[in-house]
Amino acid sequence: MKKYEKYPLYINNSLHRKKEKFEPLKAPHVGMYVCGPTVYNDVHLGNCRTFVSFDVMYRYLMHLGYQVRYIRNITDVGHLMDTGEDKMAERARLEQLEPMEIAQKYTRRFHHIMSLMNTLPPSIEPAASGHIPEQIQMVQAILDNGLAYEVNGSVYFDTKKYNEESGNYGQLSGRVLEELFSETRTLKNQDEKRDPADFAIWMKATDGHIMKWRSPWSKGFPGWHLECSAMSTKYLGKTFDIHGGGADLKFPHHENEIAQNVGACKVAPANYWIHTNMLLMNGKKMSKSDGNTITPEELMDGNNEHVSQGYDPMTIRFFFLQAHYSSTLDLSDHALQAASKGYQRLMNALKIAKNLRPEDYPAQGDAELDDKIQDQHDRCYLEMSNDFNTAKTLAVLFEMAGVLNDIDSGQIKTKQISSEAIKMLTNTFTVFLEDVLGLEKVQESSSKLDDVMQILLEIRQTARAEKNWALSDQVRDQLAEAGIKIKDSKEGTSYSL
Repeated sequence: MKKYEKYPLYINNSLHRKKEKFEPLKAPHVGMYVCGPTVYNDVHLGNCRTFVSFDVMYRYLMHLGYQVRYIRNITDVGHLMDTGEDKMAERARLEQLEPMEIAQKYTRRFHHIMSLMNTLPPSIEPAASGHIPEQIQMVQAILDNGLAYEVNGSVYFDTKKYNEESGNYGQLSGRVLEELFSETRTLKNQDEKRDPADFAIWMKATDGHIMKWRSPWSKGFPGWHLECSAMSTKYLGKTFDIHGGGADLKFPHHENEIAQNVGACKVAPANYWIHTNMLLMNGKKMSKSDGNTITPEELMDGNNEHVSQGYDPMTIRFFFLQAHYSSTLDLSDHALQAASKGYQRLMNALKIAKNLRPEDYPAQGDAELDDKIQDQHDRCYLEMSNDFNTAKTLAVLFEMAGVLNDIDSGQIKTKQISSEAIKMLTNTFTVFLEDVLGLEKVQESSSKLDDVMQILLEIRQTARAEKNWALSDQVRDQLAEAGIKIKDSKEGTSYSL
């Protein structure tokens, strides 16, 4: 029997606002699409929580025996900001780089952060700029089906007509179309639309717009919502199993995705929609304007007023998983310190688990103790299969850590526990901690790298002492280009990757 048959998975489906048994279209194959980062800036810490959450879902689905095709896109096509300026173009202008240099730079940095947080790479990571033909084809299909119209080289989705035909615009977000008219902001091209709730699926570019492509309607660029519809359809088919992203994408992005897919393919894209919740800091929404913000790098190196120290990536990952993905999570220095202690406790228990040998234990043990371990094993699966509840799964793992500590200290005698129970205890604890939750021990920097860095830091320190600021800055800047940060403090100079 497959694990997914023994422990059926239940998912809180945002589309229907209730928990439903997960039944893939073509088991054991599962298609999952998650909206990825927009690479005109560094990834936000709240986005990191979302990607870690979906990484755990991906891991658990595979652990249950499903064959998962996980698609996570890269948005590298410029879209208009509230100011009317292209996001990629604005960043390119500020950094004096080409737009695709910006995209490549921040894609690399995103991958670096995801690697530090031990997320598995998706099966396919398509970039929007590499799928312009597919997006143009989808726009044409929506036009052919009578659910879009062209004005002055731009193409708009006819939301009102779509809703009249399908009656389900707002199904995902729970919004009523009439309410959206009053909420829609006035845009520069608002007078081109038939209704305020209509949205662009192809925009005619101005002369100054850098990222633009030829199309049957104009030289322009696709609407933001369109790329996910086009790429999910290409790699997963017209209808697939799971579509996910942050709760902030539910409207308008995901709502418009559904409309576009129905408009082009005449079927809804996904059967299950999953949305992660917000990451707060010190009880408030993160905001650059009021200084209540921190980047992933600052959290790791401690270079921010909101934290007293740097935290390793696995502590941050553990902190994320202490709450259910659909709950808000409040980040604070105190909470991270507690997470660090909790994570270390699990790591200490993991060392014990890996050193235990089932052959050292008898064939028969205390029945009550063996039953307890069997119950903990089952509860790990039941909690994770209950809408990927990492918080409750961790609670069970802490119970198992207590048993491991009692074995290690001698409070549980060798004769009290059977070899099969030891095998189940160590295997379940290790698999759920490392393979499912991805909480592997942080790899220490290699000694050779430490030796090389020590030489460079000594060269820089000598240059500073001799007031050779040019050489000092050169060492710092070139290391920064290589992704190595130098931090000077009263205690001395240190580096972080």
